[in-house]
Parts: sequence; structure tokens; C-alpha cells
Amino acid sequence: MKLTTLLCCLLGLAATAWAASSKVPAISHADLAAAIAAKSVTILDVNGSNSFKEGRIPGALDYAAQKAQLAALLPKDKNALVVAYCGNEHCTAYLSAATAAQQLGYTNVKHYAPGIDGWKQSGAKLDRG
Repeated sequence: MKLTTLLCCLLGLAATAWAASSKVPAISHADLAAAIAAKSVTILDVNGSNSFKEGRIPGALDYAAQKAQLAALLPKDKNALVVAYCGNEHCTAYLSAATAAQQLGYTNVKHYAPGIDGWKQSGAKLDRG
């Protein structure tokens, strides 16, 4: 009985995570790079402050350090592109930032699924410090 209850709980959590992630569409590497070049994106790094200092996608905000001020840091235009990312395609931490932006009324929130690992593997430039 305990095993059945545990399995049901785990299945419910997995379904919830999948449903939430399906509400945040992905953005391709090429589209994110173009948005960065055009300065038309706000990027939220959800990897934590230490990782943020070691290397991040150019222009990204440290979500962990700045989540309390998120509303003030995001653009006034609620249709503006906001992209959240974390470590890699297996990481779901991006959901906290993506959901926070959506709850603030942002309608063009996307997820860079490859995360910082994918950005590094692409050979793209990193901001550090």
C-alpha cells in the first residue's frame, strides 16, 4: 500500500512538472542569439549566483540574486521576450523564473532548453564575473 501511494505521488509530480514545462515554449539557439544581438530579450539565469559569476549567457540576469526585484528589472512591455534557462535540457529549475515572469503578466516567456551547458558547447561567448 505504501509503495502504491509513493508511486502515485511520484507520477503526479512528474505529470505536474511535464504540464508546467509544456506551457513554456522553447527558443532555439539561433533565435536566442539573434534576440541577444538585437537587444530584444531579457534573459534569466536560474543556475545560482556562483554559476552566474563563472559564466552566463551574455546579458543574463542572476535570478537567484534578483528575484525579489524581478518586476522592476523586466521590461514594461508585457509582450517583450523573456527567456529563462538553467543547466541543461534535463534541468527544470528554469520553471521558477519562467513562472514568475508569467505571473507578472509576461506573455512571451520562453525556455532555452540546452541551458548554460549547451551555450558553452556551441562555442558562443560567455559573460563572466
